[in-house]
Amino acid sequence: MRIAVGADHAGFELKQGLAEFLRGLGHEVTDVGTYSEERCDYPDFGAAIGKAISSGDSDLGVGVCGSGIGIAMAANKIPGVRAATVHDVTSARLAREHNDANVFCVGSRFVGHQVAIEALEAFLAARFQGGRHAPRVAKLDDLLG
Repeated sequence: MRIAVGADHAGFELKQGLAEFLRGLGHEVTDVGTYSEERCDYPDFGAAIGKAISSGDSDLGVGVCGSGIGIAMAANKIPGVRAATVHDVTSARLAREHNDANVFCVGSRFVGHQVAIEALEAFLAARFQGGRHAPRVAKLDDLLG
């Protein structure tokens, strides 16, 4: 699977670990930045992840900032993106099963490395359930017109 990863300075270290984990699973990882802990702005990297999804260059995305919220907000501005901030295995699994999320976002200040790995594993393993969730996801997509 092709996965775009990105982070701001607060999420840099965790992003690096998640990217390494994904590569270890055999995924094709595209790192859209940042490439250091030097201060930078999460909207740039959330948008870059979203554009990788929207263009079809990536199948999924992983975004990390201090809270996981800002980078998700930025990614969600791009048509075709459904970014979810997750905190654990359950929220990661449900983001895929119920919301058909295609971008996993996590906060480095709230979620430790091991929990982030476990949540990412759950996100990757989960599949959209459709059914009663499909009309809701269609409404989300319609919001961007």
